[in-house]
Amino acid sequence: MSEAILTESELVQQFPEAVSPDTRKGYEGYIVAVDHLVEVATHLRDHMGYDYLSSVTAVDYLPEGKMEVVYHIRQSTGGSPLVLKVQTPRDHCVVPSLTPIYPGAEFQEREAWDLLGVKFEGHPDLRRILMWEGFHGHPLRKDWREGYFEEESKPFKSRWPDGHIRRSETVNPFGRNVDYPAGFDPESFVPQTETALYAGLAQPESDDDDIQTDQVIVNLGPQHPSTHGVFRMVVKLEGETIVDLKPVMGYLHRNHEKIGERNTFLQNMPFTDRLDYFCSMSNNFGYALAVEKLMGIKPPERAEYIRVMMAELTRIVNHVAAIGFLLNDLGAYFTPILYAFEERELILDIFEAVSGSRMMCNYFRFGGVARDLPEGVLQKVKELVFERLPRKIDELDMYLTHNEIVRSRSEGVGVLTPEQAIAFSTVGPVLRASGIPYDLRRADPYSIYDRFDFDVAVRYHGDVYDRYLLRLDEIHQSIRILQQVVKGIPEGPIQEGKPQYQVRVPPGEAYGYVEGPKGELGYYVVSNGKPNPWRYHVRAPSFINLTPLATMCKGQKIADVIIILGSIDIVLGETDR
Repeated sequence: MSEAILTESELVQQFPEAVSPDTRKGYEGYIVAVDHLVEVATHLRDHMGYDYLSSVTAVDYLPEGKMEVVYHIRQSTGGSPLVLKVQTPRDHCVVPSLTPIYPGAEFQEREAWDLLGVKFEGHPDLRRILMWEGFHGHPLRKDWREGYFEEESKPFKSRWPDGHIRRSETVNPFGRNVDYPAGFDPESFVPQTETALYAGLAQPESDDDDIQTDQVIVNLGPQHPSTHGVFRMVVKLEGETIVDLKPVMGYLHRNHEKIGERNTFLQNMPFTDRLDYFCSMSNNFGYALAVEKLMGIKPPERAEYIRVMMAELTRIVNHVAAIGFLLNDLGAYFTPILYAFEERELILDIFEAVSGSRMMCNYFRFGGVARDLPEGVLQKVKELVFERLPRKIDELDMYLTHNEIVRSRSEGVGVLTPEQAIAFSTVGPVLRASGIPYDLRRADPYSIYDRFDFDVAVRYHGDVYDRYLLRLDEIHQSIRILQQVVKGIPEGPIQEGKPQYQVRVPPGEAYGYVEGPKGELGYYVVSNGKPNPWRYHVRAPSFINLTPLATMCKGQKIADVIIILGSIDIVLGETDR
């Protein structure tokens, strides 16, 4: 840590006129002058080893009349993130794009433009990404109001403490949740076309081939089972070969972050379940860590062990499902996924016993967990991790890994080089299958992961086959961790202090993160000392891992695109939020 602090102080010495420490109470990092942002970011990447852009978001400080763009930048060799901030007037939010320096900023900058109205100059494709073109306003701005707007924050007075329940739409002037902007006439409205989307596809290159062929544009999805949800890919084809591809998302967007800023801190916990709905325990984990940083509290020992247990069981649940779905995408319909789901169901039995729910667990609390392990659950986990799971995962390995069709369809397909994997800010199995042994449980340990003996799984070809193999490897490492957890879990309390329905969160900012099954899942939370977050942002791995999709698909066939997408392993609830 001392080396990191020394290195960061060098940043101020290098740019004394452009960089200054953020001295606001409860805040960290550095404030960078807008006109020096590109210069500073380039220096960080090229000379200080900060080659990995983790997160980009913005905060609307309406009372102060300013917008703040926040960057979390990491070293791919490990360590805590460096936090940079750029402040602009909120009525003229223009910031240089970092996409030419960190290509992984592309989708995140588009999101900040879409939801907060920050314009990134020099961005190669600055369009809306979660809302549709023609949408009025930027929903995460503090002065934006939704159709059924009632109050800025919950609990709404109509519900508590007065308890006069009513349906909002009965008294809402917008009737059926329609709020037309000034001067808008629905009768004469002509929707904006997707001209910009299609124009962004690569133009045909002239060649000397004697055979003249046409390039055609085809939409894959959004209503298609092979896209793993309401996800759309606009592809330009020459024959069956992909010339270019543009991912289109947002069909499942419900402005999770706006809801999160209306909720109290504790009310957000069950909402995190519904991001990656395969991995609710991991979702809870990251959010709990962010708020605990703000509150300055630490869970008791037993709660820490229970958290790690639930997180690693979740990793196994995710990976067996991802492998089963990948085989579906390859054409081995249903038999492999049913084998995989049998093991998933046994783990969901554990989740149901401890939380009362199989998928939407709502189990973590600030300072611990909601309830202790019921009688007999620890013994069931012990039987799973010492007996059944190692045997069953070896069976999956035996049936699939050397299957001729699996190998011929996935080896050398969807290749992402190590340099591309870092540049595009990929995380989790996508990053590690490209030869980068980066895992937050080792690179920047949280909770009690530094106590356990396990290896960071890594593969080196960066193709679909290695992403499959890496998930198998990670299941074995999760089993190793779980075996140590069940042997070492102590007795004791599972909650720091008394359970609270309303928590006191001091003013400040915090970034809480976990190595979720799909990669770095981060929560950037800003508190102004009130019961509700001022800013609540989710760094979603399913969203950011799609950034290099076009690069991975160019030159491949249509059938390959389906398995490349499957090997990334996205969940649309997290992608779209």
